[in-house]
Amino acid sequence: MEDTSNPGLLPAGLSDLLPPDAGFEASVTERLIDLCQAHGYERVKPPLMEFEDSLLSGTGAAMERQVFRLMDPVSQRMMGLRADMTPQIARIAETRLKSSPRPLRLCYAGQVLRVRGDQIRPERQFAQIGAELIGSAAPAADAEVIVMAADALGYIGVADVSIDLALPTLVTAILGDAVAAPAERVLREALNHKDTGAIGDLSRQIGGGLTDLLKQLVLAAGPVDDTLAAVDAIDLPAAAAAEWRTLQTIVAKVRALAPGLTLTIDPVEHRGFEYHAGATFTLYAAGVRGELGSGGRYHAGNGGSTGANDRGGEPATGFTLFTDSLLRALPRPALGRRLFVPAATAPERMANLRAEGWITVAGLDDKAEAEAEARRLRCTHWLRDGRPAAVGET
Repeated sequence: MEDTSNPGLLPAGLSDLLPPDAGFEASVTERLIDLCQAHGYERVKPPLMEFEDSLLSGTGAAMERQVFRLMDPVSQRMMGLRADMTPQIARIAETRLKSSPRPLRLCYAGQVLRVRGDQIRPERQFAQIGAELIGSAAPAADAEVIVMAADALGYIGVADVSIDLALPTLVTAILGDAVAAPAERVLREALNHKDTGAIGDLSRQIGGGLTDLLKQLVLAAGPVDDTLAAVDAIDLPAAAAAEWRTLQTIVAKVRALAPGLTLTIDPVEHRGFEYHAGATFTLYAAGVRGELGSGGRYHAGNGGSTGANDRGGEPATGFTLFTDSLLRALPRPALGRRLFVPAATAPERMANLRAEGWITVAGLDDKAEAEAEARRLRCTHWLRDGRPAAVGET
């Protein structure tokens, strides 16, 4: 039986981040933000909580079931703890920065909290770092954020990055209004699981021609060149063909910017991209569990899209990186040069040592044996006769 009286026990999906990981996460966050700012993205900082009706409007509606709610004792209105930061950036663009020139480039970092985790990411609280390009529908905007996301991972040392592109609007354009809602729900589930057998079982309900086309799309998923060739050979409806041409243009622009970037395409992927309205992408790294981040095109603002057919709000695209996954993708940081400084050391001397790059750990007991204290406090060096010496050095 779980001991709920244990003060160290935390709710499922929540955890303490301890040294050195907490400091490592902070340094990774700042480096990623620095890269975004170097690309012209300006940092914003939305609040942890907002009024529920604002937080869950537009793109935020897709996160409704993941939001913790509480009553604001001041306004007596319901508030929500953010489960995703992208809707907040869209709100800022639509309101506070409405008069700023477009395209608007914004970046952000902060904690989010969700009602539940999933099998891939059981964590319910984690940090997000991301960037949004708002006000441009050009494929060049999609290519910019895709390449910048990959560059950001490389900048912090993540190796073997790959990007899986998807086009949630493709299936929507193929189906149109021809498939009834109950059948479409079953079909979407089959597509998400890449279950061609279940798709074929729907042939009587939606037609054999349609199920055959969708099965071809499922089987076309794979490396970018193979998928492009396979889908080009499929006779798509006009609306779907237009969506596909846009993705082809994005791929060409990504390759022009980053020829060595590994790309794959899944033409029917939809999970996790419910409010997106165009090309989407997921970032992975070899040997790392789960996705490192994701992004794609959507409509920003309270008129934003919660489905591919809703064209309200400004065109926008962006990405979000997840620091819990990033820490798994990076080698543990080396312990810094920690120098134990005896209690009687002059403050000016300690300041000079810090200026030289030492982390100084000040002694508090005049009578303590300096080297023993250095070892006990996990220091790599101690101040011996006024000069740093390695712990254990004779």
